[in-house]
Amino acid sequence: MTGSDIDFRLIYLAIPLSCLAGAILAGLLGWKIGRVGAHSVTILGVAIAFALSAFVVLPDVLAGNVFNGPVYTWGVSGGIPLEVGFQIDPLSALMMTVVTFVSLMVHVYTIGYMHDDPGYQRFFSYIALFTFSMLMLVMSNNFLQLFFGWEAVGLMSYLLIGFWFTRPTATFAQLKAFLVNRVGDFGFLLGIAAIYMTFGTLDYGAVFAIAPQAAAKTIQVFPGADWNLLTLICILLFVGAMGKSAQVPLHVWLPDSMEGPTPISALIHAATMVTAGIFMVARMSPLYELSETALSVVLVIGALTAFLMALVGIVQNDIKRVVAYSTLSQLGYMTVALGASAYSVGIFHLMTHAFFKALMFLAAGSVIIALHHEQDMQKMGGLRRRMPVTFLTAWVGSLALAGIPPFAGFFSKDMIIEAVRESHLPGSGLAYVAVLSTVFVTAFYTFRLLFLTFYGKPRMDEHTYKHVKESPWVVTVPLVLLAVPSFAAGFMTIDPLIFGGYFADSIKVLPAHDVIREIGEHYQGVAPFIAHGLQSAPFLLAVAGFGLAWFMYIRYPFLPGQIREKAGAIYTLLLRKYFVDEFNQFVFAGGARALGGLLWKIGDVKLIDGLAVNGTARVIGWMSAIVRRVQSGYVYHYAFAMILGLFLLITFFLHR
Repeated sequence: MTGSDIDFRLIYLAIPLSCLAGAILAGLLGWKIGRVGAHSVTILGVAIAFALSAFVVLPDVLAGNVFNGPVYTWGVSGGIPLEVGFQIDPLSALMMTVVTFVSLMVHVYTIGYMHDDPGYQRFFSYIALFTFSMLMLVMSNNFLQLFFGWEAVGLMSYLLIGFWFTRPTATFAQLKAFLVNRVGDFGFLLGIAAIYMTFGTLDYGAVFAIAPQAAAKTIQVFPGADWNLLTLICILLFVGAMGKSAQVPLHVWLPDSMEGPTPISALIHAATMVTAGIFMVARMSPLYELSETALSVVLVIGALTAFLMALVGIVQNDIKRVVAYSTLSQLGYMTVALGASAYSVGIFHLMTHAFFKALMFLAAGSVIIALHHEQDMQKMGGLRRRMPVTFLTAWVGSLALAGIPPFAGFFSKDMIIEAVRESHLPGSGLAYVAVLSTVFVTAFYTFRLLFLTFYGKPRMDEHTYKHVKESPWVVTVPLVLLAVPSFAAGFMTIDPLIFGGYFADSIKVLPAHDVIREIGEHYQGVAPFIAHGLQSAPFLLAVAGFGLAWFMYIRYPFLPGQIREKAGAIYTLLLRKYFVDEFNQFVFAGGARALGGLLWKIGDVKLIDGLAVNGTARVIGWMSAIVRRVQSGYVYHYAFAMILGLFLLITFFLHR
């Protein structure tokens, strides 16, 4: 090992550990170093992680230097080394840069948003620890460390969603997130166990090298039914991704996570946790490429999530919940790209989405601050002159989210739609119709949010409106800094990321599934791509969505109320989110309570208390009641018993 290898291992270690150090100092010594000290050490830690990721690791990877190896072996079990190991390649380097940049912006923003909160130091400790967990996940080179990071981000999301633990809704939301993710994580753990059973190792490189030899292996999960082993492994791993990345039907926790403070909503929804599943499937591309069945499952689940969740976003009035359902829909887009084997496009959309979705959440938070934590858009309106920076940056985020060229979301969204159109996998036709339809719905709910919040007459009381003012610089500076990549990241990175071979060997695609190669045959550069996009169906649908939102909320603002009354059952279906929560509460929560009640009545009351405890006491009491009759107190009774006993003994011995 050369000196440069050792130097870079220290740099790799410094990236997550700087975040961990800040979290420990703010968490354990926050009472001593105070608020300024707490946010200073955590922001410094994340800033160091971002600087090393963006200006040291990423350029080194671009120069062709990659690293894959152990950093520390903390145990050996059954001959399997339990290691902290890093795989630093183009995929992980990009993720590290995006995660640390968005996290840094959220940390700075938090100074303004959480200024008066009594849990200020604790919050900074949590979000720095969240960043550490996500970095350990994306930098891992083995399934054990991946699982550690996977569970750590789940734990931190639980703590942050329920940060305001005095609110019943917050504690309910954190428990909901925890339980739903346990369902996904159970599948994920089974997938990892199946990998170890099949390959005898937990190292990515070793598993990927052996995987083609196991492509034809089958296993009988149920007697008489042969399942392809790699298909089973990929689907089990994807169940984990469905939990973390909130795919139907394991999506129900994500909208409720809005009960946490807005900065953590931005961090969870933009750069951490929800993108963990997308990253994991992209990292596992050498496995997924060997199973078309698994790819079709990923494709269809992503398409359903994209379309169905976008529809729910139309009827939401809570500004944060609109953005939350937008996140669900955009995660569906990323998942569709993975299912179409366009892994690079999925990661491309992950990156652009991280910028404009963090921007949208933080802009919503800025509005919430100005309105004294009011989140109902029906009580907003007319804020564009009072909050010019928030207004302009919200426009940038909205244009990027709606996929209007040349904003970042246009490039990644259109590439996903093109990739699905080129795919020949089962389910690709359904997926294409779903993602194309979602373009219209996305534009509609995005501009509905913008118009209800910033345009029209103020719908709050006059006193509140007079005191509305722009947020402080610690809030607006991150908005401006996020607006820049929300505008420019698409056209600046599409060439290297998609058509320039940036990902190299970190993503594997079989020639039969290589939709990007087919698209690349017609790609002539950014300008022609934009020109083609301006004439394509997705752009026309986005413009139609904008036009409908303007028509309903600016030109004829009385229309939504009339449509709501006439929509009837459809509106109720969307407002109740397809009754999935009610189904889960009745079937799973209610079923669990009913089963618990049954076990209590039969197992506890009747068997344990009734038979084992009280039953034993009753038997002893019954026997005592019989035996005590022998203790009469009369001498002749005792003499008779002695004679009878002696007779029986003599009879016994004589019989022997």
